[in-house]
Amino acid sequence: MRIGVDLGGTKIEVVALNDQGEELFRKRVATPREYNSTLDTIEALVNEAEAHLGQKGSVGVGIPGVISPFSGLVKNANSTWINGHPLDIDLAKRLGREVKVANDANCFAVSEAIDGAAAGKNMVFGVIIGTGCGAGIAINGKVHGGGNGIGGEWGHNPLPWMTAEEFNSTNCFCGNRDCIETFISGTGFVRDYQLAGGRATNGAEIVSLMQQGDAQATAAFDRYIDRLARSLAHVINVLDPDIIVLGGGVSNIDAIYVLLPDVLPRYVLGGECRTPVVQNMYGSASGVRGAAWL
Repeated sequence: MRIGVDLGGTKIEVVALNDQGEELFRKRVATPREYNSTLDTIEALVNEAEAHLGQKGSVGVGIPGVISPFSGLVKNANSTWINGHPLDIDLAKRLGREVKVANDANCFAVSEAIDGAAAGKNMVFGVIIGTGCGAGIAINGKVHGGGNGIGGEWGHNPLPWMTAEEFNSTNCFCGNRDCIETFISGTGFVRDYQLAGGRATNGAEIVSLMQQGDAQATAAFDRYIDRLARSLAHVINVLDPDIIVLGGGVSNIDAIYVLLPDVLPRYVLGGECRTPVVQNMYGSASGVRGAAWL
């Protein structure tokens, strides 16, 4: 049995899977915003799952950050109370077994690579696009974290092939300017539309207006597709993954999968690109399932 834990800013979710990936148990609780209380909650959830099922399992945890390969401490987590702590070691002591911890976007990529939309593919680039954006890499069904532990942190590179209007136009929470995240996240999509004079307040409204033929919404979405194509072409030129899987709220926009394949080749070296860009299979459950597969 495999137990996965998804540690988020507002909720902690546990799932137990059998070796065929079938779900045996699932529970979600609110996240306590304090380190020791977070450990208590994860320990209690794992114990409850095992007591309910009458068996022990391996444990993997997905976090919105990474374990530094140098210090062994969590870094870059927006759940800031876990930063600076050896989360994997502390949980291993409490649970009496090894606990594997990985970035939640990498867990997403692993989930989709094992038995999701990218099943059977060797190199999977998994992208989560919501309020922010992030990505993870799975190679042969395993996380590729990299030597610095930041493999897949594509959203904090500059938007490729910027126009004069785009250059030096956004600020990112990471401290840099013009990060991919500031343009292609759901937040960035809405910001761009509103800067052009649009009045909708969220992405769903903009898409609805586009479907009704609104010129301003259509122009904003065309800009969005072009920026997404540039951002993914940059990955294809470097990694050339077998498949790209999209997750997060923005991934639910069907028009992406219709328009993007025609735009990608403009930016991929050689002018050819047939890399599949597909919607995820497991939705919000992908992260916790990927943690279980760690």
